[in-house]
Amino acid sequence: MRGPSLHPGLCFLLSLSVVMDQKTTASCNCPQHAYCVNDTHCTCEHGYRSDFEQQFFTFPLTTCQDINECDPPISIYCGANAACKNVDGGFHCRCNPGYKLLSGDTQFQNSNENTCQKTTSSATTKDMKDVSRNPVLEPNELQHVVETFQSLLTNNTPLGTGEKGAVATWATEVLQTVESAALETALKSPEQKIQEIHNNNTVAIETRVVTDNCSEEGQIFSLNTHMNSVDIHCNDIVQGNIQGPTAIAFISYSSLGNIINATFFEEANERDRVYLNSEVVSAAIRPQRNLSLSKSVILSFQHVKTDTLSLPRKNMMSPFYLQRKPCRRKAFCVYWKSSGERGQWSRDGCFLMQVNESHTICSSTHLSSFAVLMAFSHQEEDYALDVITYVGLGLSLLCLLLAALTFLLCKAIQNTSTSIHLQLAICLFLAHLLFLTAIDRTEIKVLCAIIAGALHYLYLASFTWMLLEGLHLFLTARNLTVVNYSSVSRVMKKLMFPVGYGAPAIIVAISAASRPHLYGTCDRCWLNLDQGFIWSFLAPVCAIICVSEFSYFSPDPLDFKKETFFSQQ
Repeated sequence: MRGPSLHPGLCFLLSLSVVMDQKTTASCNCPQHAYCVNDTHCTCEHGYRSDFEQQFFTFPLTTCQDINECDPPISIYCGANAACKNVDGGFHCRCNPGYKLLSGDTQFQNSNENTCQKTTSSATTKDMKDVSRNPVLEPNELQHVVETFQSLLTNNTPLGTGEKGAVATWATEVLQTVESAALETALKSPEQKIQEIHNNNTVAIETRVVTDNCSEEGQIFSLNTHMNSVDIHCNDIVQGNIQGPTAIAFISYSSLGNIINATFFEEANERDRVYLNSEVVSAAIRPQRNLSLSKSVILSFQHVKTDTLSLPRKNMMSPFYLQRKPCRRKAFCVYWKSSGERGQWSRDGCFLMQVNESHTICSSTHLSSFAVLMAFSHQEEDYALDVITYVGLGLSLLCLLLAALTFLLCKAIQNTSTSIHLQLAICLFLAHLLFLTAIDRTEIKVLCAIIAGALHYLYLASFTWMLLEGLHLFLTARNLTVVNYSSVSRVMKKLMFPVGYGAPAIIVAISAASRPHLYGTCDRCWLNLDQGFIWSFLAPVCAIICVSEFSYFSPDPLDFKKETFFSQQ
């Protein structure tokens, strides 16, 4: 006899990380402020939650109530000099009386978009226009330009009427003005290879002058400001056969992103919530404006927010949503594209290379002003996969229930083997049932972690009982010609329950004690893939498979005895 093969069970269980639970019903009659999903169940619109705080429901008397995001337990924080205002189906932030947004808008969504400043006289606004409209500034006035720019960003009112087009035009002129002033200052003193200007963390400038016509082949210069950096090849700075020194300037703007924010990114999907997650930086070369490069520049951005609470509104349906981390965020590398009287963020020529919790690395084929946009993306549901899952697991539950009842009620067939089969059927039945009903109950983080831990334990117990079944069959075949078979059976009965339920419990206890925060993800209650935590499930499963394969391919003792007998004849 051979030990059982476990490959089909492994293939099914390893698909846990891609399947979402959905309840299916026969009708879809949704109340006000709700919509139908897959013609099977209802869910409340963004900014509303059901009476019973269920994401999906079918009960005809269920209603969707507005969520007051401005009151506890959510209590949206809008930042200094601003307050939250609840509206039907959502909320927005408004500046307090006597304050206005730099962008000219009357409302915004969160504290990261807060630029509320005290209203001042029109004279300061006129100064802003004069600075941005003066393309030729004396190099020795660079420090004055930086200080004026800082004052405009922190104390002044928006340009003109504050219309989006006017703000874009103003931003384009300011970016070009600061670039020109920084480069002119650098070229005025070529003997100073590197110059740095930091002004109260609002604007940071670093310039580098090249006078030796790239003495080293393949030389790369790196400029750093405000934890952002740019790497550029020397040949792109020298620009061929230009005589005299050339300069590159790298500038970081801490507050400019609040003015030319993600609302200027017109490629954003309406379903995704996009926000600016870096400072705005500029890179420019003089004496000629080299827009295209022979080799891509590498830009590194430090994230403004590393663990943001600006979640999509549908996650706000749960009062516990602040305990959860945002999921499926994607980054965009963008540059400021000015065309005529308009300006916007564009991805043309900008490519994402790497992203982690604190930094994003981009490459670009041209020089301009750059930033990193972050978007919350939503995974599309696969209806066909859901149907296959429900049908398959539904049939599996039925068969497991019948098998368990058979092993439990039929006294005539009860022995060690059927006892192992009974425990295996119970573990698989409970695991499949919990999977179907609770795999995506992620609203409450602690509850989701408990569900993930229970699934971890039940599926490990299932594999352990499969191993015990294989070992029992192997020992049965091995001891068919041995007189101590009954003693082996007694030992098996004593050890199978401690091993079958104790070994998985030890593994789960160690995993939960060492990394409890990795039980549960943002969209399903299963093991997190971070830090290789999934191996707390895969490693025992692989070990069980190896033992099973060994018992399957090990020599049959009966065949060995037969070969020995015939060789002696």
